[in-house]
Amino acid sequence: MKRAVEAGIATVNLVNVRDYATDKHQTTDDTPYGGGPGMVMKIEPIYNALASLIPAPEKRPTDHWVILLSARGQQFTQAKAEKLSKITQLTLICGRYEGVDQRVADHLCDEELSIGPYVLSGGEVAAMVVIETVSRLLPGFLGNPESLKEESFASGLPRDLSRVARGAKLEAPNGGGERSGEHPHYTKPEDFLGWKVPDVLLSGHHKNIAEWRRTQMRKTQ
Repeated sequence: MKRAVEAGIATVNLVNVRDYATDKHQTTDDTPYGGGPGMVMKIEPIYNALASLIPAPEKRPTDHWVILLSARGQQFTQAKAEKLSKITQLTLICGRYEGVDQRVADHLCDEELSIGPYVLSGGEVAAMVVIETVSRLLPGFLGNPESLKEESFASGLPRDLSRVARGAKLEAPNGGGERSGEHPHYTKPEDFLGWKVPDVLLSGHHKNIAEWRRTQMRKTQ
C-alpha cells in the first residue's frame, strides 16, 4: 500500500471529524433521542467534514461515492470491492460509539457497508480493510495482475465494468450477506437542513419508542 501511494496509484486522505465540530470542546457525539445507552455521532461535524471534500455533500457528483462503515450495512465482499474499484473517489465514514445519526446514512451516503457479522469499537479497522481490498484491484498495484485471477474470492466479474451510476445497487451476486438487526440512532440537533428526528423518538412514550425500534430492527434483519 505504501508503494502504491508513493507511485500515485492510490491516494489516501485522512480527515479528522473532530476538526469540524463547531464548539470549543470539539464535540462529535451526544445522547440518543428516545433514551438508551451509549453516545451517537452527530450529523453536523460529519456534514462539515464532507463539505471540506465536496462543496455540497447532499449533492455530491456521481464519481464520488460516500460509504458509512456500519454494523447495519451490507456485508463487504470481493465482488463489492471490484465494483468500488471503478469509482474515482471513495469517502469512508467511520462509525464510533453507539452509532451514527441515521440522517448521515439517509442523506449523505450512497450505502452502508459492514466487513463482517461482528462488532468493532469503531469503523477505522473496517475502513482499512476496504481501502486495501479496493486499492489492490487498481491497475499497477500488483506486480503481476494475473495474480488476481487465481485468488480465493475472485468473483469472475469482467474488469471493464462501467462506472456505477448514483442510485445503482452495489450488491454481491449472493445479495451482499446478512445485515445486523440494529435500529437507527438519532441525536441532536432535532432538525438539520430540514432533516428531522422521527416524532416518536421525541414523544417520551417509552412503549411506542421500544416498538418503533423493534420494527426498525426487523427491517434490517
